[in-house]
Amino acid sequence: MSVAPAPWSRISGKPVSPAEDPRGRDALVRESNTDLPLQFPGIGVALRIAARALTVRCPQCGGRPVLVHWWRMRPACGQCGLDLQRGEADYFIGSMMFNLVLGEGVFVLALLGAMAWRWPDVPWDALQVAVPLGLVLTPAILFPVSKLAWLGFDLALRPEPPTT
Repeated sequence: MSVAPAPWSRISGKPVSPAEDPRGRDALVRESNTDLPLQFPGIGVALRIAARALTVRCPQCGGRPVLVHWWRMRPACGQCGLDLQRGEADYFIGSMMFNLVLGEGVFVLALLGAMAWRWPDVPWDALQVAVPLGLVLTPAILFPVSKLAWLGFDLALRPEPPTT
């Protein structure tokens, strides 16, 4: 069994771009992720990380500040120095997915609860206005929570290597 070459030039030691690599971008991504030790830390750690995200705290240490303001995160945790962007160019895609799922999920649960509470006299006319507004506003309101939830999820599966 042959081992595929590393995604960098052995001669120059510089990273190889996907355009330069004859195997393409997918091969580079697969190889660069083979050394990531994915592990599930346990339900207790996962719940602690989720609770920290819900309270807008650092998923690693629980400290603050992690936000510059509601729409912008700091580059690093104010207490432990954790890089809140993980240094990857497309890292925000996972937080966008978490934002959409978390925001729309919370809104749908609230909508179903309101409908059950008002059943059988559900105010359908009011819901025609409230539903579109809720679907737009809920992800905006939960923006920092979802970014921290994604970071916590990523930290749970790919912990930061210890610094020496």
